[in-house]
Amino acid sequence: MRRRTAVAAGVAVAAGAAGAGAALWRLLSASSELPADFWSLRFEQPGGGELALAALRGQPLLLNFWATWCTPCVTEMPMLDAFHRAQRGRGWHVIGLAIDSPTPVRQFLAQRPVGFAIGLAGLDGVDLARNLGNVRGGLPFTVVVDRSGRARHSKLGALAQKDLDTWAAAMPG
Repeated sequence: MRRRTAVAAGVAVAAGAAGAGAALWRLLSASSELPADFWSLRFEQPGGGELALAALRGQPLLLNFWATWCTPCVTEMPMLDAFHRAQRGRGWHVIGLAIDSPTPVRQFLAQRPVGFAIGLAGLDGVDLARNLGNVRGGLPFTVVVDRSGRARHSKLGALAQKDLDTWAAAMPG
């Protein structure tokens, strides 16, 4: 009798854990709504001009929050630039939002230029990142937005090539 009770309890615990795991997976992988004003946001660009997110609506978007003083941010810039070059033919746009002052960003990009658009978000970028799910406010932080305008993936911390490959494969260009 004790053995049957122990087996039943074990099955119940396993089922509960599986259910909790499935719920967590759905929560983490589910798409989410963007802030209401997301597509109206505009950012000054380091080289002049303005980056208007409205112009990118309806296209796959990888939004990366970074800073010049953030070592993992700087380390992943060449990988993001390669992703930009590889995926732009499929309609993807990579946007780097610098959580930094304009002068260091301009100096950084003069030494290490990238082919994707950079917006000067400053400290307001921290609030945007939080509104997109970065409750810790850490960097780097990346969000992938699909063609329908929903945030499909996000990651706090340094990206790996596997992240980019998985996201690109999961969303048609």
